[in-house]
This record gives sequence, C-alpha cells and structure tokens, in this order.
Amino acid sequence: MLTAALFAAALSLATPQPAPSHSPFDALLKAHVRGGLVDYDAFGRAPEFKAYLASLAKTDPASLNKADALALWINAYNAYTIQLINAHNERESIRNINKSFGVVKAYGPWKEKLAVVGGRAYSLDEIEQDIIRKRFAEPRIHFALVCAAMGCPPLRSEAYAGATLDAQLDDQARQFLLQSPTKNRVDVSARVAYLSPIFVEFRDYIKDFGGSQATVGRYIARYFPAGAERDLLNSGRFTVRVTEYNWSLNIMRAYTSPRGS
Repeated sequence: MLTAALFAAALSLATPQPAPSHSPFDALLKAHVRGGLVDYDAFGRAPEFKAYLASLAKTDPASLNKADALALWINAYNAYTIQLINAHNERESIRNINKSFGVVKAYGPWKEKLAVVGGRAYSLDEIEQDIIRKRFAEPRIHFALVCAAMGCPPLRSEAYAGATLDAQLDDQARQFLLQSPTKNRVDVSARVAYLSPIFVEFRDYIKDFGGSQATVGRYIARYFPAGAERDLLNSGRFTVRVTEYNWSLNIMRAYTSPRGS
C-alpha cells in the first residue's frame, strides 16, 4: 500500500498540472489598459488584482508544462511591476523607486523582493534574469515583459496563456517593431536600422538575438512584411543607430479638455 501511495505521489509530481486561471488579470488588463497605457489607480483599487496576486503566490510553476509556466512568469512580472508602481505611489518613472542619491546607494526598483510566486519571494530582476531568460531561452519575452516605461513594448490588454502564447508573442513582436517608429524603424535608402536599446545596449540582451547586430537584424526581419526592409535586415549590410529610451511612466493620464472647448 505504501509503495502504491508513493508511486501515485511521484506520478502526480511528474504530470503537468492544469494551467492556472489568469482570467482575473485578463479582465483587469482589458478594462484598464489602453494602447499600452495603464490606469494604475484602477489596479490599486481593484480587489480582484489583490486576489490575483494571492493566486500567484499559491501556484507552483514547476507543476506546469513549459508554455503554461512561461505564461505565468510573464504575467507575474507584468502584474508585480504594476504592484511595485502602486506600492511606492510612483507616477513619473519607475527609476525613481529605491533611487540612489549621491553617496546613499539604493538597490533600485528591480531588486525589491515583492513578487511572491509559488510561496517564494522574488525580485523582478530575478524573475527576468534568473528564471525566464535562463530556463526558457525565448527571445520574444523582450517584447512581452513591460517595465512600466514608455520605451518598453506596450503592455498587452490581455493576459498571456499557454495555449495562445506563441501567437501572442509574435503579435507583440510585430507591434513593437512595426507600430512604434520612435523605437524601431528601418531606413532602406540610408541602410540604417533604428533600434531600441533593448536589442543592442541593455544588459547582454543582444545574446538572446544571436549575439551580433547582424543576427539581431535576421531575427527581427521575420516580423517585417516581404520587401526592401526585410531584405536589408536579412542581408546584415546595415548600420544600427540606437533610439532614445523613454523612461517616463506608461500611465494613462486623465484627459482635460482645452479651456473654452
């Protein structure tokens, strides 16, 4: 009997568990994110958001299949970034959080261990660098993880899910590369690719895209329509110029109509 019980327990550990529900987060994103801009106050007021974070704390990512686990970690990163902004009541830039002043050195926003997943506390940096990048080797996460800055890819108005993750990541790549000319664009006549610092300057992210400007070009070319831009990127014969990264908060500001209108 004991052997049978141990076998059943081992089998349950080896079998991927059903994907957790991200429906509460999905509903909040649909309601409070427009064009990548976030209504942080609405998230702060929503009891459903607190409940969703509590559900992440109880979910063991190791019990999930690879796609479901990656979707969970991406959602956790984005949800806890929103929570970080609200916990510090920051409304200008994430870089103001835990900021160093002169000789007083602080640890910055990405080192604060506020994200609880599967019963363990993580910093946003640990989720991205130690878990997502190391365990999943998926370059498209750079189009999905949103650090609350205008320079980031837009926050998606839906939660990620394992069943649709591949299509969602491809769509995020196209949005970031084709719909944000201040961040990424290709000038065929000048043979210049204007690219976000995400591809060539931040940390060692360039390694995720092959390690060189030429491999970055070939990687992102697949998201461009057939034509001169894609051909140039695939050729590797272009110059990269890095666009300016906007660290302003990706906040949905209240609209005030012009006086007298």
